[in-house]
Amino acid sequence: MSKPIYIIGHRNPDTDSICSAIAYAHLKTALGESVIPARAGKINAETKFVLDYFNMQPPQLILDVYPRAKDVMHEKLVTIHPWNTLRKLGQLIKEHKVKSIPVVESDNSVVGIVTVGDLAERYVNELGMQDLRETGVAYAGILRCLNGSLVCGGELSKRIEGSVKIAASRSQTMGKVIKPGDIVLVGNRTNVQLTCIEVGVACLIVTGDFPVAPEVEMAAKAAGTYIIRAPHDTYTCARLINQSIPVRNVMKKEVTSFKPDDLVADIKNTIIRTSYRNYPVVQAGKLVGLIDRDRLIAPERDQIILVDHNERSQAVDGIEEAKIVEIVDHHRLGGLETSEPIFIRHEPVGSTATIVANMHWHRNISIPPQIAGLLLAAIISDTVLFKSPTATDKDRDTADKLAQITGVDIQEFGMAMLKAGSVFDKLSPADIVATDLKEFQIGEYYVAISQISVMDPEGLLAQQSQLEAALEVICGKEQYNMAILLITGIVDEATYLLYYGQPGSLITVAFGEGRPDNTWYLPGVMSRKKQVVPPLIDAARRL
Repeated sequence: MSKPIYIIGHRNPDTDSICSAIAYAHLKTALGESVIPARAGKINAETKFVLDYFNMQPPQLILDVYPRAKDVMHEKLVTIHPWNTLRKLGQLIKEHKVKSIPVVESDNSVVGIVTVGDLAERYVNELGMQDLRETGVAYAGILRCLNGSLVCGGELSKRIEGSVKIAASRSQTMGKVIKPGDIVLVGNRTNVQLTCIEVGVACLIVTGDFPVAPEVEMAAKAAGTYIIRAPHDTYTCARLINQSIPVRNVMKKEVTSFKPDDLVADIKNTIIRTSYRNYPVVQAGKLVGLIDRDRLIAPERDQIILVDHNERSQAVDGIEEAKIVEIVDHHRLGGLETSEPIFIRHEPVGSTATIVANMHWHRNISIPPQIAGLLLAAIISDTVLFKSPTATDKDRDTADKLAQITGVDIQEFGMAMLKAGSVFDKLSPADIVATDLKEFQIGEYYVAISQISVMDPEGLLAQQSQLEAALEVICGKEQYNMAILLITGIVDEATYLLYYGQPGSLITVAFGEGRPDNTWYLPGVMSRKKQVVPPLIDAARRL
């Protein structure tokens, strides 16, 4: 199955960003597409109120879209146990056309890895019958490799303790060649078979699928000798016995492995340094995937639909590693580049939710009450209950239709929602300045602008020194030239501006002289997009 497409808003998401992602995912799903709504940060108090009000779950949290090990690993795995034979290993390599196979215990814990090169090396070095005494080979392993049948004998898990020999001599001289405890390959030679049993061999392997004479079987049972009947000729049986060695004897025990969340960028460095063909992906000691080094050349990228933003500085971390397939937004174009033409729906309205709602109706997709409620809340939030100059007639008309679907009173619900979002007594200064923070390049300056809407701006202004200190921290941490906080009063329809950074003249040129307390009172200013950013851009040009 192909990977789903993530629909995600900007970092430090607001209500429009969250609700539009959920609603657009509803539309795409109704159209038969595989999508997942997502968010790039913590949900604020206003958005939580909205989700709880309409009994909706938050979207999936994605802090970055950098490709990780889990994005490039194979999940359909071929594995082998350490006690399996080289014969089994060779069969798996041939059947599945793989170059290496992880070695796992019964609980799927990784204990090694074995490659076709390890198998080939052993084959090249194999000049004669291998001494199996130190390899831990059991009778069961030989039986499986030979595809033979047990004529008589005891416990198959018993390990071999003698040497493997071929009965090529006459019975008179065999007593001098073989020793008690040996394993002997012999054809249809009853007298030689009886001589071997008399010497005290541990096991007779009768090759060529020849029947075992009754007197031989009787003598073997009396002596406690194993007899295995094999369907192959003596030469083939000798080769197959050499393949009965357990995989643990040839596997690499020092395994270079990765975790599912390891970044591909970090993985590449390790792979360049080690140059193996495959690498296990392990979680809590258990194998969950396998990375083929060739697949890292062109890893499959996450597909992303951006809503409520189109600037790289506002997007989730790692956006340059993802494939943007759509943009649905109502902000200025921010210069984001794509590798190929994409679908863009971009309108000068007050909220992305207005666009998403009308896209439903344009495609004759009905909007359920819960989704309609989310879209309505997003429009109210972004237009500050239509008090913002960004509000258009299309926003108002769309909100009226959504209110009829969801059955809420716009004014009553809107005030309750905005009030829920204006509670800041439990927020630290750092949380306040991070609320709905967006990054902008204004001239040659990188500026972060946060906005918080409250019922009582004076309560926040009482924390001016702490808020300015928090802005200073943001500038230092993120290397901004300036950080601005907009405290917007919902009732009095005005904004108070605080800032930290340089050049301070940028604020003065844009908004005139500030108050003695180094704040700016901006009556009638409700919109960052339309009433704050444009004057700053113009001021940067003038400076």
